[in-house]
Amino acid sequence: MVFEKVRSKSYEEFLKTFALPQPENFNFACDVIDARAAEDPDGPALIHVDDTGIRREYSYGWLSSRSSRMATALRDKGLQKGDRVMVILYRRMEFWETMLALHKIGAVAIPSPSLLTDKDIVQRAGFADVRCVVCEDSITPTVEKAGSQCEGLRFLVQVGEGDLPEKWLDYEELLAGGRETFSREEAGAGGDDPLLVFFSSGTTGPPKMVQHSHTYPLGHLMTGMYWHDLEPGDIHLTVSDTGWGKALWGKFYGQWMSGAVVFVYDFRGKFEPAKLLQVVAENRITVFCAPPTVYRFLIREDLSAFDLSSLRHCTTAGELLNESVFQAWNDALGLPLYEGYGQTETCLQVATFPFMEPKPGSIGRPAPGWKIVLLDMEGQVCAPGVEGEICVDIRAGKPHGLFDGYLKEPEKTAEAMRDGFYHTGDKAWMDEDGYLWFLGRVDDLIKSSGYRIGPFEVESALVSHEAVVEAAVTGVPDTVRGQAVKATVVLAAGFDPTAELAKELQNHVKKVTAPYKYPRIIDFVSELPKTISGKIKRGEIRARDEAAAKQG
Repeated sequence: MVFEKVRSKSYEEFLKTFALPQPENFNFACDVIDARAAEDPDGPALIHVDDTGIRREYSYGWLSSRSSRMATALRDKGLQKGDRVMVILYRRMEFWETMLALHKIGAVAIPSPSLLTDKDIVQRAGFADVRCVVCEDSITPTVEKAGSQCEGLRFLVQVGEGDLPEKWLDYEELLAGGRETFSREEAGAGGDDPLLVFFSSGTTGPPKMVQHSHTYPLGHLMTGMYWHDLEPGDIHLTVSDTGWGKALWGKFYGQWMSGAVVFVYDFRGKFEPAKLLQVVAENRITVFCAPPTVYRFLIREDLSAFDLSSLRHCTTAGELLNESVFQAWNDALGLPLYEGYGQTETCLQVATFPFMEPKPGSIGRPAPGWKIVLLDMEGQVCAPGVEGEICVDIRAGKPHGLFDGYLKEPEKTAEAMRDGFYHTGDKAWMDEDGYLWFLGRVDDLIKSSGYRIGPFEVESALVSHEAVVEAAVTGVPDTVRGQAVKATVVLAAGFDPTAELAKELQNHVKKVTAPYKYPRIIDFVSELPKTISGKIKRGEIRARDEAAAKQG
């Protein structure tokens, strides 16, 4: 299936001319990967560089053949349409093969992070009725420990050369028994059938199971072709673990529908900014996407020491971008950072597209097909400049990329999708040009002395100081103000957590943003509490402070 790019010179023109394709009974693995393999089997699809620097290149023909072998092998073992499969494979090549195989037979993939404990696996496998786990040999002991408590598991598949436990299947041996062809007529699912389940990050409570259908990849045509601005032959790197939705945003659907080459850097252990920059330089990456935290570390390196001339377009998402980071990257490379906004429950909802002027700190304007409105507490549409909840108008139908619902939790689905709108739980305001400015989760807003303060604007001010690497801003109980602004701060190497530095940071915030927003309390820590996907758990910080306030 060929997707033609709409060329636009302005946002307004893009809205008028773009129309998302509506193929019948769409199955990404068959209609994109197998179709491309039939047309150009040697066409480059994926480049994989491991932690030792070994580079391997894979074609569409390879992907098609390997995924077909695995699809037929799994089906022969009894895996059926609708069966749920947990996939824990870091950034190994087998991740892409397995995901495509599951798409072909109609099994429901559950991409999962490698940091799950055995208790996590027991909880998730039981709740989701998981029938199969495909994991790397380094994860096998954890899954094996959990397996005795997961009654629904039918079989376990190990990738790698580690010792194979009893009753486990070896990936390569299993694959060797399959057929390397898989006809479109054999596809077990498509269209509105379930495709995959993500477990949400769980920043405000236990993770929810977010279910998407086979139309979900179509929504990411906007991500790859337009926000990432990909052209055939581009080499695209998104920094993400395969256990989270961002990997499918940036390492899978939209990139291949655009004809680009997916680049995978399979590093293990501690993130090394200089090593990432060297990989980008040596492999001539043309389009790059990473969360703002990664950019914050990259700009602390000497960017002039790396040949980054191949880069032509850079994007960021996952959290809010600080203006200081935007300016530092742009000053060094002459490349603005184009922000995007979406959720585990959606694909790209809002973005700054290449034909738009970036406004540092703004997430951009609504993507075509997404009727975004800001609603106040009474459900009324907010005027420009007035903060409200980001909502998607679904009264005329849901856009491709919006989730089907929370699996087994109809009450939570109903709460999120009510009165004809999908409620994101995120707050923002819109300027006169139609750009949206993210404020944070509804629960994260701080109410102090009659002011409503978004944590991001204070965090942004803090990280613009050279001493601060990361910051989390929360409200703490205050008898006079209701809440006082508190900053939990991680310092850069070479800075000591002193009272003098705390005062300096407070004065810095007063100069960068409105003085009333400055943090009256600064707590220096070695690291921030985060979910296993890397998102800051402000709720955990608030809970600790509230408990401490009650005790004393």
